Amino acid sequence: QVQLVESGGGLVQPGGSLRLSCAASGSIRDTNRMSWYRQAPGKQREWVAGITHASSTTYLNSVKGRFTISRDNAKNAVYLQMNSLKPEDTAVYYCNVEAYTDPEGWRNYWGQGTQVTVST
Repeated sequence: QVQLVESGGGLVQPGGSLRLSCAASGSIRDTNRMSWYRQAPGKQREWVAGITHASSTTYLNSVKGRFTISRDNAKNAVYLQMNSLKPEDTAVYYCNVEAYTDPEGWRNYWGQGTQVTVST
């Protein structure tokens, strides 16, 4: 079984920074796209950022220039550096990893979520 463990959330003031980490473990033969999503209370989960195996990145427009997604293929890990945080960034953040295992093949796996709160 593939397990994704997230860390790095917390409470910060507007303009502050946080770095989220997500490490995948298990019988993983390969990984492809890694992504971050977030969900605020009472809201739908939304995609925030994605990164390919070769480290090509894409972002939600509202976080461009503030967030940076990166990965470490050797560690099967994905990170989200969040700068210039705003109150509207407050949400539970989830990582998602496309991983290949036998016999399942390619599947998406989710982290448990980590709370990010941006407030004075």
